[in-house]
Amino acid sequence: MGLVELFLIAVGLSMDAFAVSICKGLSVKRLRPRHAVLVGLYFGGFQFLMPVLGWLLGYRFERFITSVDHWIAFILLALIGAGMIRESRDEAEELNDDFGPKTMLTLAVATSIDALAVGITFAFLEVHILPTSALIGVTTFCLSGAGVYIGHLFGARYRSRAELAGGIILILIGGKILLEHLGILRF
Repeated sequence: MGLVELFLIAVGLSMDAFAVSICKGLSVKRLRPRHAVLVGLYFGGFQFLMPVLGWLLGYRFERFITSVDHWIAFILLALIGAGMIRESRDEAEELNDDFGPKTMLTLAVATSIDALAVGITFAFLEVHILPTSALIGVTTFCLSGAGVYIGHLFGARYRSRAELAGGIILILIGGKILLEHLGILRF
């Protein structure tokens, strides 16, 4: 898997966190830089950790499912992408201006569950997990921090578009993985 594909996965995985960051930015009456840094650290940190955990799980069970790993990658990415597309059509969530550890931890876990599944996929694709997870974490940190400012400036109208774009990216990458393993597509 190339650097461009990994970066697109990082951006796709970051879209849930980006959308929630926009909502956090909307909720703040007086935005401070610490809000953006805090959101970036929580979301970026969990987006780094979850693929590593998923990779460890996938690596442990790799020998049992290597013959169908491309199908698993496709199905997981398609399901995650479809879920993000479905969420992009939901009503806006209630705004919460709490930046405390309990709230942020809950949001960070909720926005990074899909990264756990992608980490499992990475084990089957023999991706070098630490640099890849670092790329995902840094991308999420940057987009989440920016999302807080964007939400504060522009409002909720971009939340659904961010989730929609992230979902489409993940589905396309899953399809590409499947088509490559089936020998239909060659890069």
